[in-house]
Amino acid sequence: MSKKKDKREYEFVQEDLDEVMKKYDRESNVRVWKGTPAIVVKAVLIGFSLFCIWVTLFATFLEEIRLTAFMGLIVLLGFLTYPAKKGHTRVNYIPWYDVLGMILGAGAFLYYTFNANQIIQQGTRFKSYQIVIALIGIVALLEVTRRSVGWPILIVALVFIVYAIVYGLTNPSLVGRIRYLVRNLFFDKTGILSTPVNVCSKYIVVFIIFGAFLERTGISEFFINLANCVAGKFAGGPAKVAVISSALCGMVSGSSVGNTVTTGSVTIPMMKETGYKSEFAGAVEAAASTGGQIMPPIMGAAAFLMADFIGVPYSDILVRAIFPAVLYFTGIFIAVHLEAKKYKLTGIPKEKLPVFTHLLKKVYLLIPLILLVVWVSNNMMTMQRAAAYSIIAAVVVGIADGILDGSYKAAIEAKKKAKVKAPVRSALVGSGDDKSNCFTLVKFLEAVEAGGKGTITVGAACGVAGIISGTITMTGLANEMINAIVSVAGDRLFIALFLTMLCCIILGMGVPTTATYCIMAATCAPILTRMGVPIMAAHFFVFYFGIVADITPPVALAAYAGSAIAKSNPMRTAFNATKLAIAAFIIPYVFCFSPQMLLIDTNAPEVILIYVTSMVGIFGVAASLEGYLFTDMGIIDRALLIIGGLMMIFPGVMTDAIGLGLIVAGVMLQYMMKNKKAKAA
Repeated sequence: MSKKKDKREYEFVQEDLDEVMKKYDRESNVRVWKGTPAIVVKAVLIGFSLFCIWVTLFATFLEEIRLTAFMGLIVLLGFLTYPAKKGHTRVNYIPWYDVLGMILGAGAFLYYTFNANQIIQQGTRFKSYQIVIALIGIVALLEVTRRSVGWPILIVALVFIVYAIVYGLTNPSLVGRIRYLVRNLFFDKTGILSTPVNVCSKYIVVFIIFGAFLERTGISEFFINLANCVAGKFAGGPAKVAVISSALCGMVSGSSVGNTVTTGSVTIPMMKETGYKSEFAGAVEAAASTGGQIMPPIMGAAAFLMADFIGVPYSDILVRAIFPAVLYFTGIFIAVHLEAKKYKLTGIPKEKLPVFTHLLKKVYLLIPLILLVVWVSNNMMTMQRAAAYSIIAAVVVGIADGILDGSYKAAIEAKKKAKVKAPVRSALVGSGDDKSNCFTLVKFLEAVEAGGKGTITVGAACGVAGIISGTITMTGLANEMINAIVSVAGDRLFIALFLTMLCCIILGMGVPTTATYCIMAATCAPILTRMGVPIMAAHFFVFYFGIVADITPPVALAAYAGSAIAKSNPMRTAFNATKLAIAAFIIPYVFCFSPQMLLIDTNAPEVILIYVTSMVGIFGVAASLEGYLFTDMGIIDRALLIIGGLMMIFPGVMTDAIGLGLIVAGVMLQYMMKNKKAKAA
C-alpha cells in the first residue's frame, strides 16, 4: 500500500464526516441554502435562539403564550430546515407544499399565542374552526417530527392516537371522540404543552445553546489532548484516550451519533494504527460516546427533564449520577486495557503526545463548565439563568484564548500581509472557514445558529412525547398498563424491570434520548414505583436504557456511525459496543434492587462498601467478556469471573463474599494457566 493511500485510509476529511452524519443522524439531513437564502435562514435561526434566551430570562407573560410561540417557531423552522425525504438537497429550493405546511402549521400555534386569553376563558367550549386549527397544528408537528427525528416515535404516537379514538375514549360519536382528543392535545396543558415542552422551552434550549458555545471555545480539542496526556502513553493508549475524551465531550454534546463522529474521526484511526481491530475501535468510540450522556455535570438534555419530573433540584440528579457513570466507564476502560494486553499493543509514542504543561495553560477553558456546576449545585440561581451566564463566560473565555495564544495577533498580521483593509476588524469578525482559535463574530453567530438548529429536533420530539403522555392520561391507559404489568410480574420485580428494559430499548432505537425518557417517564416509571422502586431509581432506570438503545442491535445508530469511520462490519461493531457497555445493562437493575447505589436511604460506610464491591465486580464481568486476563480464558475461568462479578455488583454481604471468592478463584486459575504456558514454551 502506498504512503498516500495509507494516509488517506486513516484521515477523515470533513466531507467524509458529513456523509456519516447524514447517514446515521437524521438531524444532519438538512436543506442546502446558499447566498442570500442562506443568510436569511441563518438570521431566522439566530433570532429564534436569542428569542428563547430572552423568554427564559425575562418574559413574564402567560405560560400558554410562551409555549405556543415556542412550538410555532419549532414547526416553522422544522419545515424550513428539513426536507420531506432524505437526499432532497436541491440548492435553495423548498417546494410549495412545504411552504404551505410551514405557514399553516406555525400559524395554528401562533393563533393560540395571540388569542391565549380568550381561549383560556372559553373553558371546553370550542368552535369547529378552532378544532380544525388544532388538528392542523398537530399534523404539522407530527410531520416535522417525522422529518427531524424519524419514524419510530411517530409510529408510537399514531398507535396511541388510534387507540384513543377507537377504544380509549367514551364519547359514543366518532366525531365527538376526535374533537375531544384534538382539543385536549392542542389546547390543554396535559397534551403538547405539557412538561416536556415546558422544560424544553425553559431549560433545555439554553443548555443546547451553551453546548454550542462551549464547543466553539475549543474545549473538545482540550479534552482530547487532556485524555492523551493522561492515558496516551500506556498500553492501547488511543483506545483509553477515546474512552476519556468521549466521556468528557459527550456530556456537552448530548448526541451519541454526533459525539461518535466528532471524537471518533480522531480516535478511531489512531486505534486502528495502534493495532486494534476495526470492529473493536468503532465499538469503543460508540460505547464511550453514548455513555457521555450519563456523565455529570451536563448529562445531555434529559437530566433536566428528570429533575422536573421528579421534583428535585438538578444538583440531586448530578450527585447521584456520579458513581454509576464512573462504573460504566471503568468497565469500558478495563476491556480496552485487556484487549491491548491480549494483542500486545503499545501506547502513543511520547513525541506525538501533547505536553502537559502546555495543556495546563489552557485550563481556563473549563471555567464556563465549572461556573455552571457551582451556580446550579449551590442553588445560587435558576438553571436557565446559570446557563445564560455560562454562555457569556464561554464567549469571554473564547476571546481570552485567542488573545493568550496569539491567534488574534497572527490573524491580524496575516490580514496585513494580504493587504486587507481594516485588518483588526477583519480578524475579529472572522470568516466561515476560519479554523483558528480566534473567537470571532462569525463563530459567535455560528454558535447561536447551531443552538437554534439543535433545538428543533428536541422541541419537536418533546411535543410528540406530550401527545403520547396526554393520550395515555386522558384514556386512563397508564393505569391499565400498570395493572397489566403488575399482574404479569406479580411480586417478581425482576420481570417488571426486564419488560420495562425492553420497552425502553425498543422505543429508544433511533429516537433522541430526551423523547425516549419523556415517554418512559410517563408510562413505565410509574409501573416501577408501584412495584416499590423509589421514584429516583425508577427514573434513572428508564433513563439509562433509553440511552443504551443507541448501541443495542439491530438499530444501533452510534455503533453504525463508528463502524462507518472504522470501515468495519456494522453489526459486529454494534455487538462489540454492547459487550463493552455491559455495565449500563447491569447497573440500572442494581438501582432498583439496591437504591443505596444512588445514595438513597444509606450511610457513608454502606456506600463505600457498595462502590468497592461494584468496582471489583465490574472488573470480573469485563475480564470475562473480554476472554483474557493473564492469558486466553477457558470456559471455567470465564464462568468464575462473570458469575463472581455479577454477585459482587448486586449488593449483599453473602453475595459479596461468594462473588469475591469466585473472582479470586478465577484470577488464580488464570495465573496458573499463564505459568503453565510459560513453562511449556
